[in-house]
Amino acid sequence: MEYKDTLLMPKTEFPMRGNLPQREPQMQEKWNEENIYEKVMKHNEGKPTFVLHDGPPYANGDIHMGHALNKVLKDFIVRYYNMNGYRAPYVPGWDTHGLPIEQALANKKVNRKEMSVADFRKLCEEYAYEQVERQKEQFKRLGILGDWDNPYITLQKDYEAEQIKVFGKMATKGLIYKGLKPVYWSPSSESALAEAEIEYKDKKSASIYVAFTVENGKGLLDGGEKFIIWTTTPWTIPANLAISLNPDLEYSVVHVNNDKFVVASGLLNTVKTELEWEDAVVEKTFKGQELEGVETKHPLYDRKSPIILGDHVTTEAGTGCVHTAPGHGEDDFIVGQKYGLGVLCPVNEKGVLTEEAPGFEGLFYDDANKEITKALEEKNALLKLKFITHSYAHDWRTKKPIIYRATAQWFASIAAIRNELMDAVKNTKWFPAWGETRLFNMVRDRGDWCISRQRVWGVPIPVFYAENGQEIITEETIAHVSGLFRKHGSNCWFEMDVNDLLPEGFTHPGSPNGTFTKETDIMDVWFDSGSSHQAVLAAREGLSFPADVYLEGSDQYRGWFNSSLSTSVAVTGQAPYKAVVSHGFVLDGEGRKMSKSIGNIVVPSKIMNQYGSDILRLWVSSVDYQADVRMSDAILKQVAEVYRKIRNTFRFLLGNLDGFNAETDALAFEELRELDQYMLVKLNDVVKNVRQSYENYEFAAVYHAIQNFCTIDLSSFYFDLSKDVLYIEPKENKDRLAIQTVLHEALQALTRLVAPILPHTADEVWSHMSGNTVDSAMLTEMPEVKMYGDTTALVEKWVSFMAVRDDVLKALEVARNEKVIGKSLTAAVKIYPSNEAYELLTSINEDLNQLLIVSKVEVVSPDTNAPETAQSFEKLSIEVTPATGETCERCWVVTEEVGLDQDHPTLCKRCASVVKNMA
Repeated sequence: MEYKDTLLMPKTEFPMRGNLPQREPQMQEKWNEENIYEKVMKHNEGKPTFVLHDGPPYANGDIHMGHALNKVLKDFIVRYYNMNGYRAPYVPGWDTHGLPIEQALANKKVNRKEMSVADFRKLCEEYAYEQVERQKEQFKRLGILGDWDNPYITLQKDYEAEQIKVFGKMATKGLIYKGLKPVYWSPSSESALAEAEIEYKDKKSASIYVAFTVENGKGLLDGGEKFIIWTTTPWTIPANLAISLNPDLEYSVVHVNNDKFVVASGLLNTVKTELEWEDAVVEKTFKGQELEGVETKHPLYDRKSPIILGDHVTTEAGTGCVHTAPGHGEDDFIVGQKYGLGVLCPVNEKGVLTEEAPGFEGLFYDDANKEITKALEEKNALLKLKFITHSYAHDWRTKKPIIYRATAQWFASIAAIRNELMDAVKNTKWFPAWGETRLFNMVRDRGDWCISRQRVWGVPIPVFYAENGQEIITEETIAHVSGLFRKHGSNCWFEMDVNDLLPEGFTHPGSPNGTFTKETDIMDVWFDSGSSHQAVLAAREGLSFPADVYLEGSDQYRGWFNSSLSTSVAVTGQAPYKAVVSHGFVLDGEGRKMSKSIGNIVVPSKIMNQYGSDILRLWVSSVDYQADVRMSDAILKQVAEVYRKIRNTFRFLLGNLDGFNAETDALAFEELRELDQYMLVKLNDVVKNVRQSYENYEFAAVYHAIQNFCTIDLSSFYFDLSKDVLYIEPKENKDRLAIQTVLHEALQALTRLVAPILPHTADEVWSHMSGNTVDSAMLTEMPEVKMYGDTTALVEKWVSFMAVRDDVLKALEVARNEKVIGKSLTAAVKIYPSNEAYELLTSINEDLNQLLIVSKVEVVSPDTNAPETAQSFEKLSIEVTPATGETCERCWVVTEEVGLDQDHPTLCKRCASVVKNMA
């Protein structure tokens, strides 16, 4: 007889190797054929709704690791809530308007000037849809569960129609206005930009000190004194209309050589150092407010630059005398309005100086710096020139520097709703908590939102103009334009005659001849995506407003979180989200930003082709995503090793449940051995902690809880000591059934717990489980936390035993290293316990030989002295010797009972009995 054939070895077709790159696409195809998303929605029909609203990625190019991190985090949440008593729909979205698509077509040699605006926009639309489809397939490859057949796309007719209504509601509340103000302007994009479209990079700039000579001292100054200003934008000197002082600061008239200069007293030492003044004598001092109205001469032109007062002037840098050009700075503009200075902006949309800057017209602003500095020097007005490197605003798309430039733009008023916005921020839950402070401060300090752009690929601003120039935005015109966009799309704005865009028979007192014109600017793309709470959440059946959660990268505090909040509070009075979760950026293994120039970019598709998307998803769950995270091949290999251990855990569970019928074979909790009860309590803790962690968006805690339970509690402990029973005893053995009961509970719970993170693996496990009545783990519920009564004493007892076991394992390892024993089953262990350890070990009903995986355990009385050869530990000493007897051919235990049965002379007494009963 082949005794190995009598063993009940694990039996399963679940493969040891995941082979995920090949197997996952097949599973995804099956999900697609079976329409798993619709099945999940149908399964959860009638349950409370939980909505995670997708912030739209931009439809241009392949997805990167930031996209993958973002979408996978969202998928964890959506999948979890769909398995936790909710109906959690997920509608993916795309942002499709704006400059990058225009630029992409230009790169393809499309000449927009050779075609109509409408035709160019059609090419933009085609390109956008191509990019949507391209990215959609890549997102689906990540295993993202969602309504991929019905995404929201910002260029869709219904979406644009709802966006127009948002604009209209804000306009009727007086929150939309047109004004001439300095705004961020990108000469490289030839368009105004919002704060969210600005990034800061180092730039080398000319730093100059310029003298403005007093022509009229108003009886306070003698005349001829020179106010010194400091600026890093020499090109704005032609636009200077005044010099601002702080009314409360002290200013000094300083005699240097044959000149007299005026600077803030608090900055005098700094100025002396910068201008290398050796002998500087303060002749008199004044409060800033006393100098109001003094007139200086512009250093380049025959006009006055009066002294005015402004609270924006500080002593942080410069001279305390601030060069004021209302056409090129927000503070300058505000103080200029107060003094009626007007707005001079001698720079056109391309960043080129106009004839309003005599002597410099035709020069690009950056090139003009040199010529203007030279002219100042010729006029003896340039006191110092040096170059500095400082952080400067750049267009985040073209990566080129931007300027402040006064133009007529459309604005959404933030000031009018600032208090409501700040209240809405306070009433939102933030993960991490610092997100509240960050957005609160942004809202508190934010200026009005410039929403107009001088481009063509976007949603038109639905404003008409009467013959007298009056702006027309009424509920009637908004409703009509919204209806036209819903029917024809926004391209009709550029294709139809203006009168066809107005309601039939529309009249206006400002147009006695019935002639109207239409706005040519489009809306900021942040207004597009920021309207999604109405265009998607409020408009789509099955969704709800406000969303339960928004989840995006930390850059969206100034982007989508911000624009969505502004439009939502403006039209509904509340935030569009109940909670906001933000994540960091993906860096390389050394903590560097991923960059083509460095060559350290990690591409999601490459990871999935090499490891599979479940490995990528497991990596996402393992990191502290709320900070910046690292990604490298070495890191992925570590994650792949964790995946292998989790997969092997599932394989052991499946293999040892072969032939087990939970309905007939499972034992009640009270029927189990204490060890098995302890393992179920441990499993229950995992269920409780994992569910709580999912709900707190703490996915790393989920990862660690499952990893530790699989590798430490199960593989290294319970599985190891259970093999002796599982493999050796007959099917009907009660101890074996007890262990299988635990294994069954663990398999059911763990498969569900990992399903949001490892959906492919969970469904593969699910397909190999017996007794399942549904096709996918996604169509089940999360395991419930079970009530086992008071298990405190049970847990304390087995935690104490685990400490004893650790001591035994250490003693065995020492004995193995000293060649006293080979494998642990060749050992006999004699334990010399303390009173406490003796009480513990003698209270255990389970077989200590099996628990410690040795051939013999002897526990002596506490008053027995341990020999010198025993190893000492805190609460016991342990002597390890070779076990005496023969090795059983079937169970490998070394015992003197081998050979007692004449029919089976190579077996121990236990194995002989089992084999005989099989015959």
